[in-house]
Amino acid sequence: MKLLLITGASAGIGETTAELFLGQGYKVVNISRRPCPVADTVSLEFDLTDPDLEAGLASALAEHLEGAMEIALVHNASRLENDAVDALSSADLRAVLEVNLVAANTLNRLTLPHMSNGSSIIYIGSTLAEKAVPGAASYIISKHALVGLMRATCQDLAGRGIHTACICPGFTDTEMLRAHVGDDAGVLENIAGMNTFTRLIEPDEIAEFILFAACHPVINGAVLHASLGQIEH
Repeated sequence: MKLLLITGASAGIGETTAELFLGQGYKVVNISRRPCPVADTVSLEFDLTDPDLEAGLASALAEHLEGAMEIALVHNASRLENDAVDALSSADLRAVLEVNLVAANTLNRLTLPHMSNGSSIIYIGSTLAEKAVPGAASYIISKHALVGLMRATCQDLAGRGIHTACICPGFTDTEMLRAHVGDDAGVLENIAGMNTFTRLIEPDEIAEFILFAACHPVINGAVLHASLGQIEH
């Protein structure tokens, strides 16, 4: 059995990824607060901000991890807030880090003992994993750290036949992006003009890239940009 274990597949990139992997013969298990709407997927409803996540999740995952011959673990769930360093409380930063970083570490710990040769750990970063803009401090901090976690994963798992990468999407037409900009058509149009194709990325484009990365160990340790070529100012 091939297993996709993914966080945040209730919408956007995660939902599209779940559907794509399901069509490729994977069993798909989603972990998020809301269920994945794709038929024939399994949803484990957990709040990734919960500091006691590991205990409950360990027992819920056990039956799905048993017997999996190849596991693709995709850390897709993410939290994006409008915040800035001069007004960012440590409590708010911790809440974002729990979802964007700590939950990935927890899932790694639970899943790695079941991972065999050919398995993969794919982190979903952002173009803001390697640069910064105003007004998204906690997100930027967490995504920079996620790249570090991916690179540590690559080095620490050397020789075990498990590969990893961090895919960094550009502006993708998702529920999270629209919520962040207030679903403002003018703002979305301006954002779409910030890459060399002058359009938003579709979630299925990122899903296809995730599937490629999960199946090709040659990309081990890579930060892979999927941005349609952002125009830098």
